[in-house]
Parts: sequence; structure tokens; C-alpha cells
Amino acid sequence: MGLAAASKARERRCLVSGEVAEESALVRFALAPDGLVVPDVGAKLPGRGVWVSALRASLDQAVKRNAFSRGFKTAARAPADLSDQVEAALSRRCLEILGLGKRAGALALGFDQVEAAIRQAPPLGLVEAADGAADGREKLVRLGFGLWSQAPPIVGCFSAAELGMALGRDRVVHAGWLQERMARLWAVETNRLSGFRDLAPESWRLAHGVIPGNRGDAAERAPRE
Repeated sequence: MGLAAASKARERRCLVSGEVAEESALVRFALAPDGLVVPDVGAKLPGRGVWVSALRASLDQAVKRNAFSRGFKTAARAPADLSDQVEAALSRRCLEILGLGKRAGALALGFDQVEAAIRQAPPLGLVEAADGAADGREKLVRLGFGLWSQAPPIVGCFSAAELGMALGRDRVVHAGWLQERMARLWAVETNRLSGFRDLAPESWRLAHGVIPGNRGDAAERAPRE
């Protein structure tokens, strides 16, 4: 499944909970020829696949219970660090979407461009460097709320260097989505990532009240033994 198809509402069953959900809320896994379970976050690998909710707690339970052997109906070895592998793969996918957004002209980059975009239309979402200064971020949030009575959702789990590498610059501190389709795709993938890491520091959530919630701390919703 390519990035452009990520938002299609096909449904799959979670290997751990048995619940049916849209693909966008789960992660696919494939089986290598040697029996090793490998993440397939783009749902592109051939062969039989199994799906697990995009939550670290659910995936950790799948590894602990050896649920993949049941799902694949054959011996399957799931590495102990499978959740970390998924987090890394989803992070790369999110950064790839930023690169696609830049090439499509769907991103404003830098404080001045983002500020100008917010003045023209309600903000679709901000991407803020985790290590960026608070004053610029807070000005953009206040501007969005002041003009549109709408504070933008913010993702702030990548460093300025990581954002810069994805966007072809040394560092990027502020970015903003200009195109709704790309913003929706970004929201889908960052939502999956939120099952494995905080999308922004807790202090931002408390300060702005606009940070997407972290699904990764929802272990109480995952099935228990």
C-alpha cells in the first residue's frame, strides 16, 4: 500500500484483541523466509500478513504470547525489540511524508511562511521541532487561536535536524500544512506513531491544550492475559 492509499478505509482484525478496525489504526507484519516477523508499515511486502493495533502495549503482548505463530499458522520468531522497530519505521514514514509535502508545495517552512499561512486560512496543523524555542511556537498557536478561534494540532516529536534532513535543509523549526489531503495523510501516520511515542512533550500539551493525545500510554485499553 503506497502513501497515497494510506487513508483508504479498509478494515483488518487485530491479532491481539480480535477487534476489527481500519488499516490506518493497525500495523501489518510479514514473515521472512527464515521465520522472522518483520514490520511492514507500508503494507507492501508479499505473502500472508497479520495485523496488530498500532499500540506498543498490544504489540508487546503479541510478542510475549507468541501470537504471531498463531496468526501465521506456522512457527514465527518475533524479536524482543519489535515495538522499537515499528516506532523507527513509522518515524521514517512520517518524515517521508514531510518530504512529499514539500515537493508538492503543501508545506509552509519557517516562521514567516507559517505565520503568513495562518493569517490567510485556519491552520491545518503545525510541525514544530522538539528542540525549538518556545516563543515562536507559542506565537503561532496564539495567532491561530486569535484569528480563527482555532488552535492548530501540533506534532513535535522530531528534532530540528531530523526535520531539516527530511525537508532538504540544515534545520527546520516551524512547518505548517497548506493542503488538506496531505495534512490528513500526515494525521493518519502520526496517529499510528502516537501509539509508540509521545507526539510532543507533556509540557506543550499543558501549555497549549492542542497536542494530539499519546495513544502509547493507553496500556489499560489493551487486552490483558
